[in-house]
Amino acid sequence: MKLTLKIWRQKNAQDKGGIVDYPIDGIEPDMSFLEMLDVLNEQLINKGEEPVAFDHDCREGICGMCSLFINGEAHGPDRGVTTCQLHMRMFKDGDTIFIEPFRAKAFPVIKDLVVDRSSFDRIQHAGGFVSVNTSGNTIDANTIPINKHDADKSFDAAACIGCGACVATCKNSSAMLFVAAKVSQYALLPQGKIEAVDRVLNMVHQMDHEGFGNCTNTGACEVECPKGISLENIARMNREYLSASLKG
Repeated sequence: MKLTLKIWRQKNAQDKGGIVDYPIDGIEPDMSFLEMLDVLNEQLINKGEEPVAFDHDCREGICGMCSLFINGEAHGPDRGVTTCQLHMRMFKDGDTIFIEPFRAKAFPVIKDLVVDRSSFDRIQHAGGFVSVNTSGNTIDANTIPINKHDADKSFDAAACIGCGACVATCKNSSAMLFVAAKVSQYALLPQGKIEAVDRVLNMVHQMDHEGFGNCTNTGACEVECPKGISLENIARMNREYLSASLKG
């Protein structure tokens, strides 16, 4: 496959940045998108040019590192996959592919396609934890019965990998789906009840402090989420937040 890559290049956070064209040949349909970028970088290095900086780690759709905006879509044209799981067979010979970093005030560009998503970490630190001793004092799993429906919903929410696709996709750069998934993960289980009030208040406050926008329920976040996190979680977080505000 012959392709034309239009890639956002930016030396650092202070640099203005811009799109640079890179023609590339010899791309196999079974290559992943990141493998294609590896081929490009190898060519650039061999020519003595600066390789394109991009985030990656597990390359198995688990870590959430591979945050790329491809042809106007977070993680590219496929559904239910991260960029590392996107294969070049989704494109055609001769295609032009635009590759940009996730755009959000709370995700400042570090270099090229790499953005700083530590705002998500700070939201997690604000309330994404439990005080229950879950190690060193192991209790039989059946000691505290949990409704299977609730357990399944909690597991679904816990599937969030914090990639930020929801933020990049939202017209308001809202992090509501991410925060809602982290709140729901604990709100549905007895282990999360102890900090329930403080958790949702602190995490939402931190989300607002980081500069994320508000949710307008367009649903784009759910569509682009590689793990299919449901909008139901946002509704649950809103209920948790209202209840916590009244109790507080």
